[in-house]
Amino acid sequence: MNTRHEDAVALGKGVAEAVGSDPAVDVAVCPPSVYLHSVADALAGTPVALGAQNMYAADDGAFTGETNAGMLTDVGCRFVILGHSERRALMGESDADVSKKLHAALAGNLVPIVCVGETLEDREAGNTEQVVETQIRGSLEGLDEIRAAGIVVAYEPVWAIGTGKTATPEQAEEVHAFLRKQLAEMFTEEVAAQIRIQYGGSVKPGNAKELLGQPNIDGALVGGASLKVDDFLGIIQAA
Repeated sequence: MNTRHEDAVALGKGVAEAVGSDPAVDVAVCPPSVYLHSVADALAGTPVALGAQNMYAADDGAFTGETNAGMLTDVGCRFVILGHSERRALMGESDADVSKKLHAALAGNLVPIVCVGETLEDREAGNTEQVVETQIRGSLEGLDEIRAAGIVVAYEPVWAIGTGKTATPEQAEEVHAFLRKQLAEMFTEEVAAQIRIQYGGSVKPGNAKELLGQPNIDGALVGGASLKVDDFLGIIQAA
């Protein structure tokens, strides 16, 4: 809730123009749902993809205020963020809720970006691995190998979101490697290698290159820095 219509459209246009017609990396923007249609128009004919910040698991029905996969693809979405830490903490979404949305997203031809991550209390108590393992296994419950290869996982340490704090590249890589190991156990090493694991936690132009240079960090789920075209482009260039 940090964007208005004019800002969302300007961001989409600015990123698309700067990225060009043949970028070396995959780029997507995920504006608030009320601006998806306008941003889709701004991105038309460019390689920059559109994503939503959330969705509901039902195909249709009387669920006032919600949007489903079909609605999102109708306006041009390719991606949808699921289980963001704020939705888990503030809206009470469980791993089971995320799993339902995951399957609905895949059935609706959306690529889910599934978020996991620990709080500062979890990290200080030495429970990081236990927390992210529980989240990743619960959120991907019932997923088969074929579909698993096409999803995106985002590790977002809650203590590093919007706080200015950032996990060191070594800390981030450690958790990403652990997640890759869990995915290999859940599916196969080949499938785990195909799943993109993004890092999301105060990623900025100044730290992006070092973070993205880690072996198991495949991309970034950018928060505050994505609200300014120049900052977002700096991260894209680092990638």
